[in-house]
Amino acid sequence: QVQVVESGKGLVQAGGSLRLSCTVSGGTFRTYNMGWFRQAPGKGREFVAALRWSGDITYYADFVKGRFTISRDSAKNTVYLQMNSLKPEDTAVYYCAADKIPHSTNLGFSDQYDYWGQGTQVTVST
Repeated sequence: QVQVVESGKGLVQAGGSLRLSCTVSGGTFRTYNMGWFRQAPGKGREFVAALRWSGDITYYADFVKGRFTISRDSAKNTVYLQMNSLKPEDTAVYYCAADKIPHSTNLGFSDQYDYWGQGTQVTVST
């Protein structure tokens, strides 16, 4: 059974940085495309960033371009989301997800993903 576990939740001031981690177990991590989504209170889940299984192609939502970086360490079965220049509007529960189809398209859509973590809270104060 594939398990996805996020870590790195925290409270940070605006302009600060935080790194989220997501570890996948029970599957073939090296073949999974990985994505990060977030959900703010009263809003729907939205795409943040994705990284192809090969590690060489990344996708970002416009609102995080230049601030967030997604990366992976296949030796540790872990994907990271480095978040810099955080804003109060980045406050949300952040979810990590794994897509088991290596050549999937539409990695910006939550329906593409097969396995999800439980989410980790990120709060950015003013």
